[in-house]
Amino acid sequence: MTFDINVIFSHLPEIASGAFVTIVIWIVAALAAAVLGFLVAVARRFGGVLLDRAFGIVIAVLRGTPFLIQIFLVYYGGPFIGLSLNPIPAGVVGLSIYGAAYFSEIFRSGFAAVPKGHIEAGLCVGLTHTQIVRRILLPEMTMLVLPPSLNMTIILMKETAVLSIITVPELTATLSAIGSQQYAFVEALFVLALFYWALVEITGWLGRLAETKLTRFRFFNI
Repeated sequence: MTFDINVIFSHLPEIASGAFVTIVIWIVAALAAAVLGFLVAVARRFGGVLLDRAFGIVIAVLRGTPFLIQIFLVYYGGPFIGLSLNPIPAGVVGLSIYGAAYFSEIFRSGFAAVPKGHIEAGLCVGLTHTQIVRRILLPEMTMLVLPPSLNMTIILMKETAVLSIITVPELTATLSAIGSQQYAFVEALFVLALFYWALVEITGWLGRLAETKLTRFRFFNI
């Protein structure tokens, strides 16, 4: 068996389409997960004991079950509760909810790392909870949550490969089909691995760049 790269070149339009779908789903789901996770963290911080415990149970379930099972439940179990989604929207929703559980814990730990005295000082001068989050918690926790948030974003990117199981036409599904049709499994898997590796490296570089910019911003604004 020889490595025939021409098989890949002859299917570049399909591969490019699959890569585009993968990147779009990843970016949309990662942003939605971060926003939803942040809102959950704020709700747990300021919403009282009952809300904190309720969200804690939901997060424990989401973090304690595989994403594969969750996406099956969203796509195949959704119609039983009136939620009938096409593959791509189901993938975005499932990935967003899965990521939100982890992002909420990242932000919650970031909030906890901010000294209580700073928050008490804000309350003493009459700041509302919204103002405390915006003026105290967010600036102080940003540097703390950036590295784990970057890692979670990369994990979500890799989890897009699971969406092929519900027929989302992303890169894994596309290359798997090409490999089966052309008996070029090695070539297909090589390109798939190279794509994800390149995406991880680019994301890591952007994360380091953002960290450097934030560090300089904080230094010049002390």
